[in-house]
Amino acid sequence: MAGLYIHIPFCKQACHYCDFHFSTSLKNKKRIVDAICKELVLRKGEISEEIQTVYLGGGTPSLLSETELNQIFEAIHQHFSVSKEAEITLEANPDDLVSVRALRQDSGQAPSRTIFETYKKTGINRLSIGVQSFFEEDLQLMNRAHHVEEAIQSIEWAKEYFNNITIDLIYGMPNMSNERWFQNLEKAFELEVPHISCYALTVEPKTALKTFIEKGIISPVEDEVAQAHHQILVEETEKRGFVNYEFSNFGKPGFESQNNLAYWQGKSYLGVGPSAHSFHGKTRSWNVANNVKYLKEMEQNKLPLERETLSKKDRYNEYVMTRLRTMWGVNLIEIEELFGKKYKDYLLQQAEIHFKNKFLFEENGQLKVSKKGKFLSDGIASDLFLVNLD
Repeated sequence: MAGLYIHIPFCKQACHYCDFHFSTSLKNKKRIVDAICKELVLRKGEISEEIQTVYLGGGTPSLLSETELNQIFEAIHQHFSVSKEAEITLEANPDDLVSVRALRQDSGQAPSRTIFETYKKTGINRLSIGVQSFFEEDLQLMNRAHHVEEAIQSIEWAKEYFNNITIDLIYGMPNMSNERWFQNLEKAFELEVPHISCYALTVEPKTALKTFIEKGIISPVEDEVAQAHHQILVEETEKRGFVNYEFSNFGKPGFESQNNLAYWQGKSYLGVGPSAHSFHGKTRSWNVANNVKYLKEMEQNKLPLERETLSKKDRYNEYVMTRLRTMWGVNLIEIEELFGKKYKDYLLQQAEIHFKNKFLFEENGQLKVSKKGKFLSDGIASDLFLVNLD
C-alpha cells in the first residue's frame, strides 16, 4: 500500500496557532501548481505499487480552482497507478465551500455544477472540513476565516454529495470550559459526521499565539485543561459508536481514514509540493519549506529536497512512536523480527514502570496504551525510545 500527499501552500489568512508552511499571497498559485505537476513527473519512479490514498492538504486546498484541481489530478493519473477504490481526500475550509456555492446560487443563472459536484468529478471522495470550533469566540481567538454558521452550512451541504466526511476540532484552548468542549462535540454528533479529528491546542514557536501568550494578551495553554477535554472526548465518542483508532482520530466503523492508517502503520508515501515529506521504510525526504526556492529549483528541473537514510535505531523509535498511538499498539513479535531480540527485551524493560502505573498493558502480543495512559502516549513512547543499545 502506498500513499500520495500533495501540499497546497496557500491560505487566505494566518491562523494564530498554525506553524505549517503556507503563504497568504496567491500570486504564485498557478506557478506552484505547475511545479507540483512537474514534481509528480520527476518523482514518478519513487512509487511502483498501486496508490491507495491521495491526500490534498496544506495550507488550504479548497483555494484551488477547478482548472488547477483538474491539472493536478491529470498529472497524478498520467504518471501513477491509482486504485479504483483509493481514498481521495481534500482539505477544505467552510468559508470556501459556502461562499462558492452561495455565489453560484445567487448569480441568477443555474451553474452546471456546485463546488461539491466539481470535487466529485475530479475523483475526490472524502472531504476534510476545518471547523476547529462551533463557537465564534474560539474562531476569533484562532483567527479563522470562517464563521460558525458557515461551518454548519458547509457540513450540511457537503453531506448532500459525500458520505465520507471528517471535521477537525481543537480542544484545550484558553478559556474553553469543559461544558463548551462538550457542546462542540454534541454539535458534531448532531450533524452526524462519521469521522472527527481532534487536536489539543499547542503553542508552537514563531506563531502569533506564542507571542500573544508571552505578552499576556491570551491566557496560557494548560495541560490539565487539555487532559480533561481529552477524557471527555474519549468518553463521548465511545458512547456515540466512534472508534478511537489513533490518538487524535475517531471514526465510525468503516470510516477510518485510510490515509491516517497508512501513516501510523508505517506505509510508504510520497509527498509533493513545498515542505512536503516522504517516507519509504528506510529513507525519509522533505522538500524545502519556501515557495520561491521551491519554484526556482523546480523550474530548473531540480528536486528541492533533502534525504536521509534512517538508522536501525531511528526506525525502531519511529515504529514505537507511530504504533503506540494506535488502538493496535506495538507488535512485540514484529519488533523482534524487524530489529532483533535485544530490541524487544529493551522495550519491555523500559515499559516496566508504565505497566506498574497501569499506563501500558500487553494483550495478545501487542503492547498497548491504557485509557488511563492515553493522553500521555507521546511521553510514554519517548520513554521507550532507544538511545544506545550497543
